[in-house]
Amino acid sequence: MTELQRIMHVEDDPSIQQVAKIALEAVGGFSVHTCGSGMQALTDYPTVAPQLILLDVMMPGMDGPTTLQQLQSRYDLSKVPVIFMTAKVQSNEIASYKALGAADVVAKPFDPMALSGQIRQIWLDFHL
Repeated sequence: MTELQRIMHVEDDPSIQQVAKIALEAVGGFSVHTCGSGMQALTDYPTVAPQLILLDVMMPGMDGPTTLQQLQSRYDLSKVPVIFMTAKVQSNEIASYKALGAADVVAKPFDPMALSGQIRQIWLDFHL
């Protein structure tokens, strides 16, 4: 199995972008490409070629679920786990995200020190 290196993080909140980028790069050793919107994610995807996508659910314009559907319709995501990041983590909400094709859900607010480990575990589980 390939080692996870390239992560695309789609998040409209600059403070969350910064915390996640620092947490994933400094703690996890990953390379993180940040997109401020779903539209930017669609545009940047071919250039970035992410191995994993962290996707905010609530965003203005195009929300996370819509962004995921747009990405799925344009690109082959069969080997690219998509993880939703959201404060909405009731079991029925998590089930609906997984029904859309998400590999898993990370709760907000997340623990910056634990985020890389969570992501790495989801990556391993996805490839089992």
